[in-house]
Amino acid sequence: MYEYLDGTIAFIRPNYIVVDVTGIGYKVFSPTPFAYQEGQKARVFIEQIVRDTGITLYGFQSADDKELFLKLLSVSGIGPKSALAIMAAENSNSLAEAIEKGEVKYLTHFPGVGKKTASQIVLDLKGKLGDFVKKANSTVLPEVSPELNDALLALLALGYTKKEVDRITPALVKEDKTTADQYIKKGLALLLKK
Repeated sequence: MYEYLDGTIAFIRPNYIVVDVTGIGYKVFSPTPFAYQEGQKARVFIEQIVRDTGITLYGFQSADDKELFLKLLSVSGIGPKSALAIMAAENSNSLAEAIEKGEVKYLTHFPGVGKKTASQIVLDLKGKLGDFVKKANSTVLPEVSPELNDALLALLALGYTKKEVDRITPALVKEDKTTADQYIKKGLALLLKK
């Protein structure tokens, strides 16, 4: 029924946001509620799910994220809460690539996903996310300097997730040309800020 909501983010909670649209607050469950800021004007792409227990809205930052959510829901054994948990644990591009490559073991790291469910995700979705992966690869950041590349690899080696490192990469790209050590220090400062 809804495609998106244009409004102001009124509240942010650990698993949902409230979007104020002309005085009406819509409670929208989101995999990344803290990607928004209270008071921010935003377009939230919506999927409405009607069950016996009620009507629930799920919201995403992009139409592509919503599409991936719907594809996850098409997998036997994956419900809305599981799909949100999977999307919250990894960025959509990495998740789509893992599914396309058939990385069952990688998928078992997501909350509530065992080997059987991971295999089902690959079985049902492999070959169906190619366009999504191509689109994601076409929007990657411009070539980074060798120093920044070394710093990003070092942050991953220190145990930070790809999602965390991807989140701070745009800020590091804007830094003046500097050494790998300086990039690492700045990256750690950004990661610790959260």
